[in-house]
Amino acid sequence: MNNKIIIIGSGFASLSAACYLAKAGNEVTVFEKNETVGGRARRLSKEGFHFDIGPTWYWMPDVFEKFFNDFGKKVSDYYELEKLSPAYEVYFEENEKITISDNLEDIASTFENIEKGSAEKLRAFIKEAQENYKIAVEKMVYKPGDSPLELVNAETIVRVNQFFSTISQQVRKRFKNEKIIKILEFPVLFLGAKPSNTPSFYSFMNFADFGLGTWHPKKGMYAVIEAIETLAKELGVEIVTNANVTKILVENKKAKGICVNNENKFADIILSGADYHHSEQLLNEEDRMYSEKYWNKKIFAPSSLLFYVGFDKKLKNVSHHTLFFDTPFEAHAKEIYDTKVWPKKPLYYASFPSITDSFFAPEGKEAATFLIPIAPGLKDTQEIRNEYFDKIINRLEKTTNQSVKENIIFVESYCINDFIKDYNSYKGNAYGLANILTQTAFLRPKIKSRKVQNLFFTGQLTVPGPGVPPSLISGKIVSQKIIKEFS
Repeated sequence: MNNKIIIIGSGFASLSAACYLAKAGNEVTVFEKNETVGGRARRLSKEGFHFDIGPTWYWMPDVFEKFFNDFGKKVSDYYELEKLSPAYEVYFEENEKITISDNLEDIASTFENIEKGSAEKLRAFIKEAQENYKIAVEKMVYKPGDSPLELVNAETIVRVNQFFSTISQQVRKRFKNEKIIKILEFPVLFLGAKPSNTPSFYSFMNFADFGLGTWHPKKGMYAVIEAIETLAKELGVEIVTNANVTKILVENKKAKGICVNNENKFADIILSGADYHHSEQLLNEEDRMYSEKYWNKKIFAPSSLLFYVGFDKKLKNVSHHTLFFDTPFEAHAKEIYDTKVWPKKPLYYASFPSITDSFFAPEGKEAATFLIPIAPGLKDTQEIRNEYFDKIINRLEKTTNQSVKENIIFVESYCINDFIKDYNSYKGNAYGLANILTQTAFLRPKIKSRKVQNLFFTGQLTVPGPGVPPSLISGKIVSQKIIKEFS
């Protein structure tokens, strides 16, 4: 296979696809509108502090290893991994937290101390989740989403009921303590949907959590982007930054190239890893597969209000990953998915990577990222951002029993307007389409255009879904389809 291929965007999915397509003998060029590669997974550096702008969790390490193995490489050839212990902590009330260990037996003991009999129930639940994980990774997530038959195999047939019950139902059937329930419902939030709307088959995320553990790549998630960028260049991929694509060129219903920085570039195949909705806006209306009405009806995963904060001291009573569930989850979820308003009492997540890795902050100081999930499409102003920063900092002080306001060196914020400006993100969404039953597998937007020949799509709005490991997989899926059709 020897085709000239242009890839729009340089997130995980695009870089993954670039590697596979280059390995197959193609001439691959990646065009990225921003100054650095990575898409949503870029890095912010300021005054000696560093922050992962986007994803901060490293789950499903086997998927990353499998990716590099496909090129005769190992993760350790490019970056260093550390398993976090504890994996994370969850605050429920002032000075009341649950620590999630780095192994199942310790977690089971923690649960048993909270709810008698829960340890054995947890082991059974995680065993089932592990079976689902194996099926998902080996039989399902690497499928192109062309047909519902992709989901039909001996293992999924006997689990068909798990697609019509929810995570919330399965967890609440086994456990009674609300704190345990919240911890077990938490991992599916990575899929961008409420636990009450997520099929129980997705319990495989609980195995990713308790079974495989939470890891940290030294220098953060951007180190993974840099690793894949290095691999891509080793394979001969050309990467062009500050390259804003404004048009996909189509002639006789066939993709011929792109217009980038007011210059036309031609190729045999066009692959867009940019936001799917935006990618179709680069086409004439008659060449688009999906209408505005289609996109408006879709259930999107949340957007986020993020704060990147430098502190002039080390913080107490927090872990690398710390969840603050000190307000009602149900009310916040309703504000994200149903009423779609700014939350009154939001849950939030905080990452303090400098606890683990000195790269992130100067000695004696702390780098922190705070994330509040919000509905996409909300009004985004500096006044609103300031209001919510005050809310979470006040709660952080109260919940962790320490004073931090006077120790803030700087605060940088990132929200809906930034997602739109930097990534052309539909309504400023952060994670793509929610992984609910009606938006799973073959029901997601297609990786191949039905209207324009030689035009393909990848990323979190298509198969298999949101998250970093699925994005790596998405790049492989679309590459295999292109290689099969053009070899």
